[in-house]
Amino acid sequence: MKRPILLHPDPRLKKACAPVDDLSDARRALADDMLATMYDAPGIGLAAPQVGVLERLIVLDCVKEEGEAPRPLVMFNPEVIASSEALSTYEEGCLSIPEQFAEVTRPAEVEVTWLDRNGREQRETFAGLWATCVQHEIDHLNGKLFIDYLKPLRRQMITRKMVKMKRELARG
Repeated sequence: MKRPILLHPDPRLKKACAPVDDLSDARRALADDMLATMYDAPGIGLAAPQVGVLERLIVLDCVKEEGEAPRPLVMFNPEVIASSEALSTYEEGCLSIPEQFAEVTRPAEVEVTWLDRNGREQRETFAGLWATCVQHEIDHLNGKLFIDYLKPLRRQMITRKMVKMKRELARG
């Protein structure tokens, strides 16, 4: 089931999320809903707070090549345990901040641990777009948005545009 995506500014997007302590069927259904929502948007990552759930759950799939099999990942309690000194800069966007993009510099590679949908611990090193995406989504779990990496003036300009967009959407 597709869920509505919260738009910035929304106080729920700035809150740190609670760890998931029990992988119930309801939480697995939430992960499935989040994947459906992400693919429909379309996006390559989505964090639970973006659909109004303040729990440490993200989904991502950075496969973009035509004809390549999708690789949906569901991560409960994801944590970066190592990051490279090498950096990479990507133009990032966010489903909660539509039509706004900015270059963000992050570690080029990260090692992440998480629990999969069956409660098994996973560990993987991500590079390139996958590394950027997983860091962006984990930031959401800590109440941080990609615009928080920008200079204050640019961040305020994007926030003003979003306030205007939300007003227009509310008017219908």
